[in-house]
Amino acid sequence: METTSTPTHCPYCALQCGMNLSPTPEGGVEVTERADFPVNRGALCGKGRTAPAVLSSRVRLTSPLVRSGGTLVPATWDEALDRIAGELGRIRAEHGPDALGVFGGGGLTNEKAYALGKFARVVLGTSQIDYNGRFCMSSAAAGGIKAFGLDRGLPFPLEDIPRTGCVILVGSNLAETMPPSLRFFSELRENGGTLIVVDPRRTKTAEQADLHLMPRPGTDLALALGLLHLVVAEGRVDEEYVRERTSGWEEARAAAMAHWPEHVERITGVSVPQLRETVRMFCEPEAAMVLTARGPEQQSKGTDTVGAWINLCLATGRAGRPLSGYGCLTGQGNGQGGREHGQKADQLPGYRKLDDPAARRHVAGVWGVDPDSLPGPGRSAYELLDAMGTDIRSLLLMASNPVVSAPRAAHIEDRLGSLDFLAVCDVVLSETAALADVVLPVTQWAEETGTTTSLEGRVLLRQRAITPPEGVRSDLEVLHELAARLGVEKGFPTDPEEVFDELRRASAGGPADYSGITYRRLAEENGVFWPCPAPAEAAAAEGAAGTPTTAGAAVPAGAAVPAGADDGEDTGFDVFPEGPAHDGAGAVHPGTPRLFLDRFATDDGRARFVPVSHRPAAEEPDAEYPVLLTTGRVVAQYQSGAQTRRVAELNAAAPGPFVELHPRLAARLGAAEGDPLAVVSRRGRAVAPARITSGIRPDTVFMPFHWPGEGRANTLTNPALDPTSRMPEFKVCAVRVEIAGS
Repeated sequence: METTSTPTHCPYCALQCGMNLSPTPEGGVEVTERADFPVNRGALCGKGRTAPAVLSSRVRLTSPLVRSGGTLVPATWDEALDRIAGELGRIRAEHGPDALGVFGGGGLTNEKAYALGKFARVVLGTSQIDYNGRFCMSSAAAGGIKAFGLDRGLPFPLEDIPRTGCVILVGSNLAETMPPSLRFFSELRENGGTLIVVDPRRTKTAEQADLHLMPRPGTDLALALGLLHLVVAEGRVDEEYVRERTSGWEEARAAAMAHWPEHVERITGVSVPQLRETVRMFCEPEAAMVLTARGPEQQSKGTDTVGAWINLCLATGRAGRPLSGYGCLTGQGNGQGGREHGQKADQLPGYRKLDDPAARRHVAGVWGVDPDSLPGPGRSAYELLDAMGTDIRSLLLMASNPVVSAPRAAHIEDRLGSLDFLAVCDVVLSETAALADVVLPVTQWAEETGTTTSLEGRVLLRQRAITPPEGVRSDLEVLHELAARLGVEKGFPTDPEEVFDELRRASAGGPADYSGITYRRLAEENGVFWPCPAPAEAAAAEGAAGTPTTAGAAVPAGAAVPAGADDGEDTGFDVFPEGPAHDGAGAVHPGTPRLFLDRFATDDGRARFVPVSHRPAAEEPDAEYPVLLTTGRVVAQYQSGAQTRRVAELNAAAPGPFVELHPRLAARLGAAEGDPLAVVSRRGRAVAPARITSGIRPDTVFMPFHWPGEGRANTLTNPALDPTSRMPEFKVCAVRVEIAGS
């Protein structure tokens, strides 16, 4: 038996923990420790450890399925592909290209996300493409672009966290959502730093905090504004930094001063002494960070909320300096890369804007098409799903399960059922796939090679470790075959490295420039941080807005000052990691682990304050729906649970949904631990057992969203959209709670 192991990365969250896959005597694989990857140093959560269980033919799809007489039955690949191509062609001919919808996922590799976006725009000619990452990080992305001119989840590596002075962690329960990352925060405290956690629940993460703030759901914006008010009132503004490195301060300051501490206390429930202590803990150290996650972002004002937290960082000089900054904890495994390369409604590869004529010309040149042939921006994710059965008559869906994961999920399930045609590519028969007319079984992480981009902006190589079962093909093969059947014979290779090389060319010169990254570099260097221009692009940028590196290339606008450059202060660490000096064709850019140390990625190099003001949630409690619902994850399940719910060990740890509520609310209801509770919103009803704890606000209930059926939390959630990011308001809606059957 072959005993060598294959280095790769976990298929789940955006940490993309390193692991080795080793063969077992039974012919399968097991996860073994990979200590060389700096993010997890060999540590894995239960999901990563048990990931090979989903590779089993007992739980995954191994044959195409087509609907016949109302039932999905096995079919050949040719039968399935012919049917998809035939239906897409027919609907396009009858209703036009925008009747064809495409929906992707943040779990797709960069190569597959890139190919899917190209397929939608070149082969189908449709503007109607988006992906489930719209539900994950779009508000943080919009806020980052407004302030910094660039969106990358973390503008610094995780390894910087233990060395800062204070971290405010807003709306993240990373102890359960990405457990290996908790050690960075434990090391922060061991080093004398402090951790402030903002969450309406006393989660496992909040238990680690030096200070835990429990705001009312939907009031994170007011909280951030109240903190900024105190920064001003207490004379803690870094006036020199604001003057030299930012713009728009006076307008943002005026907006914040309307949110005085007592007013913010009434809105949020966070006391004035806690507000003052937060400001003291954040401002006294030399360096500090704010990290947000879905709590403040999945709101109908998520972009403004992110902007308010960024304003706090800017006013105190905590951005674009060593060991300081604002960052977002991306959720999905390739949530970062997935939106950089074209499966988002308004974007082209390299994080280019679809409505930018220069961007269209560049990408069209790589694709060999007329720029005018590319459709314009389409609908965002929820709007696309909501239009199914009316404007959108068919949907090609990859790596997503909106029947469980979308807001107002019962409505979305109904919309899926109203389509003329639905085709799904997936590893398992998810709740969404079960509704399809054709289901294609595709390869998964251990069975294919491809790249992902972690929450740090580190591009990583996942390497194929095993041969997929007979009857399973890759998504790249699916797109190749469909393109050929729809009249496009070339341009959709099946080799992932060939696709990546094209992606590199398409991204060259864009905000997310991957052109200097190769598979060889990824394997040799344990990943490369973008932006990383190729030598030709770097040379062309010499003398422009970037700063020359020690290797002679230029750092793109907004990138870090290279090691050894005179930036006027001793940082105590090299900005760039060790890397090759040359590749035979000129200087090799080392990648950019730390952004903005020299300038921000704006036209003038300054960060922009954005004036924002608090406003209520789209749906506030009233007499009929007097309680707030918030949703989230548990440690043993992942996202819609389509894969983790098929792993016995994980199901034993987290077998089903529950309703978490405070003892005072339970007493008013007459509910005991384990009693079935009905949670009712204006959109529907979910039933799950009670879990009573004093670790949640009395005005709030919590439900995890991993399960379908009666306990589906997203039956209840509100699809009210942020006006900028189009992010739905998953994290707060009005409900009533009652004993089920009463």
